Amino acid sequence: MLVAVLLLVTAGCGTPEEARPVAAEATASVPRPLNVADPAEVPSPAPVPQCDPRASLRPKGALPEAGAMPAGSTMAGIVTNGRLLIGIDQNAYLFGFRDPATGELAGFEIDMAREVARAIFGDPEKVQFRAITTADRIPVLENNEVDLVIRTMTMTCERWQRVSFSTEYIASRQRLLVRKADGIKDFADLEPGSKVCATRGSTSIVTIDEQPGDLVPVSTDSTLDCLVLLQQHQVDAVSTIDVLLAGLAAQDPATVVTGTPVSDEPAGIGIPKNRPDMVRFVNGVLERMRADGTWTRIYDRWLRSRLGPAGPPRAVYQD
Repeated sequence: MLVAVLLLVTAGCGTPEEARPVAAEATASVPRPLNVADPAEVPSPAPVPQCDPRASLRPKGALPEAGAMPAGSTMAGIVTNGRLLIGIDQNAYLFGFRDPATGELAGFEIDMAREVARAIFGDPEKVQFRAITTADRIPVLENNEVDLVIRTMTMTCERWQRVSFSTEYIASRQRLLVRKADGIKDFADLEPGSKVCATRGSTSIVTIDEQPGDLVPVSTDSTLDCLVLLQQHQVDAVSTIDVLLAGLAAQDPATVVTGTPVSDEPAGIGIPKNRPDMVRFVNGVLERMRADGTWTRIYDRWLRSRLGPAGPPRAVYQD
């Protein structure tokens, strides 16, 4: 009887399936942000006339009354359009970012933009923001797609050939952001072949390439993407202006801003080349902000706790 039961059970089970091969251990690559260039394309330096990159056009007289811009001026055209269109960064914490609590754009540069709108319209809300990448900054000005760019844009003699700038509104220097656990203190601590990230179209890429030690520049669309690559150990450091690095470090306490500054990076408001009246007007707004404490109030709100106390950069004029 026992033998019969065993036979029935065996028959009911049918023929055993063939053993399935065990797949080799799967390996998944770490996802990268879009448009990473590793290594980055490093532009060749072009010969340009020597200049003082900080020197802009001096304001002429007192600022016109808000809402009453001079007839035929660039500012009058902006009033007719009903809004000031400004290219900004929406991924730079403390400078230009989308506040998760409100969904609104906020930061030092966003407040700067609103002050220009206030001077033109009497209303700081009459501004339309357009999020652009670092590489977009000059093309959108050359094509008159925006009225201004306020996106930590370094003033250089080469860029002055293509666009105009206001006077300097924030001082900065290029340094390093690294993982604290790596113990890196300066560029000299990076091993040959180390990957260092900055945004495409920035002066930072060229500066990284100029450092000793055969470093490999890596470029991304935004500085925040560089932080992601650092967190994923796909790059060894991020290098750009210290004011932006402070915003990255504020978002990741496992990182630290370090290193001796390797460049001087004065930031100016970008203005189309064919708008000298707008340059003088914006410089008049900056003069007023320096004098009445508005610049200091905005700086203290967004940057003082991370960068320490500071005053507005001194205006330098061509004439």
